[in-house]
Amino acid sequence: MATFKVATYNVNSIRSRLHIVLPWLRKNQPDVLCMQETKVEDDKFPVREFEEFGYHVVFKGGKKYNGVAIASMEKPENVTFGLEDDGPVDGDRIIRGIYSGIAVVNLYVPQGRDKENPQFRYKLEWFRRLREYLDQHFSPRDAVLCCGDLNVAREDIDVHDPKRLLGHVDFTPEVWEAFDELTSWGLIDIFRKHHPGESNQFAFFDYRVPGAVDRGLGWRVDHILATMPLAEKSSDSCIDLELRRAEKPSDHTVMTAEFTL
Repeated sequence: MATFKVATYNVNSIRSRLHIVLPWLRKNQPDVLCMQETKVEDDKFPVREFEEFGYHVVFKGGKKYNGVAIASMEKPENVTFGLEDDGPVDGDRIIRGIYSGIAVVNLYVPQGRDKENPQFRYKLEWFRRLREYLDQHFSPRDAVLCCGDLNVAREDIDVHDPKRLLGHVDFTPEVWEAFDELTSWGLIDIFRKHHPGESNQFAFFDYRVPGAVDRGLGWRVDHILATMPLAEKSSDSCIDLELRRAEKPSDHTVMTAEFTL
């Protein structure tokens, strides 16, 4: 039986993390790697470096902020960028393609800054628009993966100090409600399927916190969500902390999921 391995990684500048990304690709050989916060204009994206490793890559970004990309072993079909409604396109926050018959939607959801900032309302609206986007293009009966930095920690065990962090724009009831509305469309949290109730499972560690990784002071705001037809075929999901311990790392690390097709 064939297997399909997908990974998601907020690289926090792809050109600054090539020394981490490329060796990880060579070692782990995922079918698809979804990247967020690539922070590079399209004409400066390191396409050649990915191609030399045998990967196709599609991307959309800009200088300093946002940016999404998907690297894949096979050439994708039907690649599109952005939310297709009357709001801001946000092409540097959402990219989708078809890989081995699976629709992969790579997401970088707005962080929200703080609850008094208009960006927080925009974040909540973005979740609503994403739900409509899924309705427009897919059915929960399709094979769909939504991967990326969704900027929401849904459960107490998804943060290291839930009492103190409650009310943060990534850990607050308004965002939980928006996230639940999204997942109610028909999406399963693949990591939690394989690690139910496990605490200290984090993929983001703030640069400003000394020794955050070794002290377990992290967040799980990165997600791999799948429709039921795919979730039933998932065989594993894990977080690779070694990338966060590498020299000059991103503040995030890689999350992976495997499926038996």
